[in-house]
Amino acid sequence: MRLSDAINKIAFISDYPPRKCGIATFTQDLRNAISSQYPHTDTFILSLNDIAEGYNYPPEVRFEIQQNDILSYRNAADYLNFNPADIVSVQHEFGIFGGPAGNYLLAILRDIKIPIVTTFHTILKMPDAEQMKVMKELLRLSARLIVMTETGKEFLKEIYNADPSKIDIIPHGIPDMPFVDPNFYKDQFGVEGKNVLLTFGLISPGKGIENVLKALPSVLEKFPNTVYIVLGATHPNLLRQQVESYRLSLERLANDLGIKKHVIFYNRFVSIDELKEFLGAADIYITPYLNESQITSGTLSYAFGCGKAVISTPYWHTKELLGDNRGILVSFNDPKAIAEAIEQLISNETLRHSMRKRAYILGREMIWSNVAHLYMESFIRARKSKLSDGKIKLKMKTLDEENFNLPKIKTTYLKKLTDSTGILQHAKYSIPNFNDGYCLDDNARALILTVLLENTSFYDEEIIFRKPMRHF
Repeated sequence: MRLSDAINKIAFISDYPPRKCGIATFTQDLRNAISSQYPHTDTFILSLNDIAEGYNYPPEVRFEIQQNDILSYRNAADYLNFNPADIVSVQHEFGIFGGPAGNYLLAILRDIKIPIVTTFHTILKMPDAEQMKVMKELLRLSARLIVMTETGKEFLKEIYNADPSKIDIIPHGIPDMPFVDPNFYKDQFGVEGKNVLLTFGLISPGKGIENVLKALPSVLEKFPNTVYIVLGATHPNLLRQQVESYRLSLERLANDLGIKKHVIFYNRFVSIDELKEFLGAADIYITPYLNESQITSGTLSYAFGCGKAVISTPYWHTKELLGDNRGILVSFNDPKAIAEAIEQLISNETLRHSMRKRAYILGREMIWSNVAHLYMESFIRARKSKLSDGKIKLKMKTLDEENFNLPKIKTTYLKKLTDSTGILQHAKYSIPNFNDGYCLDDNARALILTVLLENTSFYDEEIIFRKPMRHF
């Protein structure tokens, strides 16, 4: 890298640990890898909070954005303009940003003059109108676009009409682990001498874990020394909505199937060092997702790249990664097929180890140190393209585009001025003046306003008049 190409400061916009989220973990791993490979580059985080109190962040988090507060995004843009970086790296997932289809993110990106590189963790095959609108704007604002698979690149080109010359394919990073015999780790978990099956990640219904449980009775008839480890905490959003009802339903299912002695639920969000040990102990890794709409899976990348024999349903990422006999694909919602694949790999040690070796060799391209260099190359390309553009162009916004960034309207004051007759004419600060009564023109305008409020998404739903007409 020439001195003129040097990237001295990188800002990441994402959620971040200790928030329990796969993208948060990804961002931390990427940031640490870049810092390790490029120690003179300053890397810092603008992190998204999904809870009002925020999190106890490490020092690299220098700005906190409240997910559903548009003003917080505007303040983040001001922060970046006063603390400029060479590159802004956005980790995009619709669900971590506020506004319709996460469009509050655009309030930052439109107001900064720094080259933007966007990594897409989800690319929808059938976006709705709002999602399409946000994606189109992200593509326009970003100097480079990063996807993790060929499928992702094709989706960006075919569905969103992205410029293919702006797209970089960089695989999901993985820890660098030696290619070891799983028996080396098994005694740490009390599973020595057993066939160990593993699924890990945040637990939620879409993961299809129940189908592996239903497959186990058949497997245990032939291989009774088999154990299935489900590693990971319940997804925080699910936990807030349903507490542990899903996990408890899985435990009840294991009990009903008579396999409790062969199933271990390890209910924790583990560190990377702990994860390496669990991966090390696994003979077979299973991702039994329930539908194909998964463009990238970090858990699959980790297990595959660390040399595990993988059984998976055919979602988008696996169809690409597990080709050429690098894994076994089974049909969705098919416990019988899962059982047959497990039995095949347990009984055929030669097949299992050759599959592991092929996965491990390909996985050397995915280790974080290599991924860090690929990201830096993308950042350099983004910076060059921005510099070659010359003068920053001012884009005039239509009213429709401006509405992306409007804060919610709060009607507290309007409500306070209104009684059963109508809206009062005057107030002293926030105190209504009943002595001056009402006037027709003020009430006409108030009536028009309340009718218009019913047709906009920018009001505060907690305090808006539900039946504004009744006041008049």
